Amino acid sequence: MKKDIHTPITKDVVRGLKAGDSVTITGTIYTARDAAHKRMLENLDKGIELPIDLKDAAIYFAGPAPAKPGEPIGSVGPTTSYRMDAYSPRTMDLGLTCMIGKGARSKEVVDSMKKNTAVYIGAVGGAGALISECIKECRVVAYDDLGSEAIHELKVENFPGIVIIDCEGNNLYESEPPKYKKQ
Repeated sequence: MKKDIHTPITKDVVRGLKAGDSVTITGTIYTARDAAHKRMLENLDKGIELPIDLKDAAIYFAGPAPAKPGEPIGSVGPTTSYRMDAYSPRTMDLGLTCMIGKGARSKEVVDSMKKNTAVYIGAVGGAGALISECIKECRVVAYDDLGSEAIHELKVENFPGIVIIDCEGNNLYESEPPKYKKQ
């Protein structure tokens, strides 16, 4: 089923998303990869406030390429999500409801998604140039010294994805491969 969703992505919205749904996202999403996740949580442990509000937020695991003149952003394809698995349960405990990336997630992440009512949306790897067309604005909001791994705030329109793992733990990476194995 195709669903158009808007940020913030509340738990009610998440409950309405099922593994296999095709989605488009409009609103504000953030980019953050492993270096930014590590710094956010280490700083939080030191009593330093998070640079973004994670409540009902969407984080796209991506590091944007530099923008061409007149463009808001360069190519911005998804990063392999397991690199954030060490950080994702804690970010969900802090209110994160939507993760966007590519690749499988650990059992601990899926368990935390069920506990925290969160969703994992797959973006198509290799389609970074096409995905960038959905991004209308981009600005660095934290950790500029990390370059492409800085946290960017993106204003997106009809950002495409597929619900890979829903908040009930239904997982396309587990349910779909058996359908294509030779009997």
